Amino acid sequence: MSGSSITDCEGFHRRDFLTIGAGGLFGLTLSQLLHLQAQAAADEKVKKRANAVLMLWLGGGPSHQDMWDLKPEASEGIRSLFQPIPTKADGVYISEHLPKTAQAADKIAIVRSLSHTIPAHGPASVFMTTGNKPTPTLSYPSMGSLAAKLMTVEKGVPPYVSFNNNNQGSSGYLGTAYNPFIIESSGSSMRVRNIQLPSSITLDTLEKRDKLIKGFDETFRSLDRSADLIDGLDAFHKQALEILRSDKTKKAFDLDQERATVRERYGSTQFGRGVLAARRLVEAGVRFATISLGGWDTHGKNFDELSKKLLPSLDQTLSALVEDLNNRGLLDSTIVYCAGEFGRTPKINKNAGRDHWARSMAVVLAGGGLKRGYVHGSTDAQGMVPANDPCTPDDVAATIFHCLGIDPHTELTTSTGRPIQLFREGRVIEKLIA
Repeated sequence: MSGSSITDCEGFHRRDFLTIGAGGLFGLTLSQLLHLQAQAAADEKVKKRANAVLMLWLGGGPSHQDMWDLKPEASEGIRSLFQPIPTKADGVYISEHLPKTAQAADKIAIVRSLSHTIPAHGPASVFMTTGNKPTPTLSYPSMGSLAAKLMTVEKGVPPYVSFNNNNQGSSGYLGTAYNPFIIESSGSSMRVRNIQLPSSITLDTLEKRDKLIKGFDETFRSLDRSADLIDGLDAFHKQALEILRSDKTKKAFDLDQERATVRERYGSTQFGRGVLAARRLVEAGVRFATISLGGWDTHGKNFDELSKKLLPSLDQTLSALVEDLNNRGLLDSTIVYCAGEFGRTPKINKNAGRDHWARSMAVVLAGGGLKRGYVHGSTDAQGMVPANDPCTPDDVAATIFHCLGIDPHTELTTSTGRPIQLFREGRVIEKLIA
């Protein structure tokens, strides 16, 4: 039994005594005590700052010392070939290949002191996307799945979506109902996988079992051939039916409703279109969206890959998203999280690349009650390890959920009845909170 639940014979909690103090307790009337208890409960409740998260996933491991944490004074063979440039955040410098983001830096926070101990893609990705260190005994849900579980959405709106199917969105112990809805792109069109009706089927026939079985693709047909289809589908697929009945998601995918200047600002790449669609989905009520940009595993030709392809694409779309959200008055209620699974070695290898390095890395956060124009922590002179204010992936996850108004130590229950805290070791990074 926890200390906070221990009461004496009159029902006083031990924490009440410790909070009020012995001298004050016996001088209080019952109404005064109840008022203090109510006030304490209100103070303990996590303040909600954000309604949604947009996660830009840089799969492969982005080179932090060529992007967010350049070390121009480091020795040759370690320092970046890129030059640092000033930003709109006083005293903050980032890569010369991120000029547009530099102009939006007064609206973002850069965490330079993030680290963990897993230099392998798969488990490191799990750690970063779930906020829990992987273990063979339990499959943790992604942050998107947790948001889908703990946050409400209107009917017809998917709570959690993932673009480009990065396979980093498992619902873990929460079960299938909290998996992401996968967004597929084909040219300029987008759709939610497996919940698009063939042209021969209309919404009027949606409730008719026989026609519905023939109309859905093989994935849905294989789920349930004997029971009543609608009643037999689990919560995830019931949500899919609600999306089919609604036009909110469909409208979000219609990027032609945006001004041409906005579409151009995000970029014509699949990544740019996906991020713009994700912003529109958040406006429609989606709680968590992950959009992937792969290719960051730069063991060879690191500087060519970054300067000619990866950084220009990220720079255009990330800066567009932050500025667009800010101009629409949505940045205060939307968290932008730009991250990969780890950083890359300070030492440049013989192939002009950098290898896996988890002991130091950097991520970018914006909006949702987080500080703007702020750099959290630092690394040593060569970018090897954090030097100040070290933090871990579970700390970042705890901070994000704190801003969503969700206690990061909330307990959920597995299918076997085991209680699990959201982020068992994560602590809110108070210095990041505005």
